[in-house]
Amino acid sequence: MGESKRRKEALKEDYGKEQPILSWLPITKGQSESFIKWTTRISWLGIGLLIAGWVTVRFVGPSFGWWEVN
Repeated sequence: MGESKRRKEALKEDYGKEQPILSWLPITKGQSESFIKWTTRISWLGIGLLIAGWVTVRFVGPSFGWWEVN
């Protein structure tokens, strides 16, 4: 008998279900990976917006005479 069949017999109805990260925390490994993926994307978006805002204030704004840079 293979290891997969032994594991299936031992786990019964829990076989194939994702296990939580910690027993007292109802978050699965897949959910934590998804959270990390989305927060990374949002962070890069924020960095891009920060750079765009800085370029606007630093270069575009003075060209329209919004701020004087001495």
